[in-house]
Amino acid sequence: MAAIIRRELAAYFTSPIGYVYLGVFYFLSGYFFFAGVLFGNSTVMTPVFQSLINIVMFLTPILTMRLMSEDRRHKTDQALLTAPITLGAIAGSKFLAAAAVYTAGISVTLVYAVVLSFFGTVNWPLVWGSYIGILLLGFAFIAMGQFISSLTENQAIAAIGSFTAVLACFLLDALSSVVPYQWLAAALRGISFVRRYTPITSGILGFANLFFFISVCGIFLFLTSRALEKRRWS
Repeated sequence: MAAIIRRELAAYFTSPIGYVYLGVFYFLSGYFFFAGVLFGNSTVMTPVFQSLINIVMFLTPILTMRLMSEDRRHKTDQALLTAPITLGAIAGSKFLAAAAVYTAGISVTLVYAVVLSFFGTVNWPLVWGSYIGILLLGFAFIAMGQFISSLTENQAIAAIGSFTAVLACFLLDALSSVVPYQWLAAALRGISFVRRYTPITSGILGFANLFFFISVCGIFLFLTSRALEKRRWS
């Protein structure tokens, strides 16, 4: 697994994807930090995390579009599929590489919080809750994007498909309020990413909400491994 993780991390930074992702993320997060916190003489980081949700929605598909589709396009996936490693380990290794780059982007928010702590009182439980929440949200989107990437060799299609899936996750809560069937509305609210994410950002680390995002990651990693298995025997 370590070799695959190193290979994937190197791939992010031997191409422009890793630099573009981190550069755009740092620039926009810095802008939101200045405009939403420093400009208002505040030590509340909530506006930064709220704005970053939109950034995560747009940038995560860029991070995941090449994870599986690039190997498939260049036919290098055959070497992986015949290697003495389980399909779950392959999917997990690629996921961890993308998650590491994502975490490198998100962690800049902790730097902002430390800077603020020198000038005022920072609500650290709220900061940590928001950080954990957006971290888990991003991990879930990475797992979804990786699965979609495993279905095609076209990176553009993988990116568009991932963005559509991410957008659908954000719309589940709104959709639940307009469906005519109560059982369906209740089911949509139960899997609503917004409803699961919001309490975490308030510092309420409920087991059910944490387990929800971890389960989403597990389900889509499993589906990715099944897609690889189908590819192995095709």
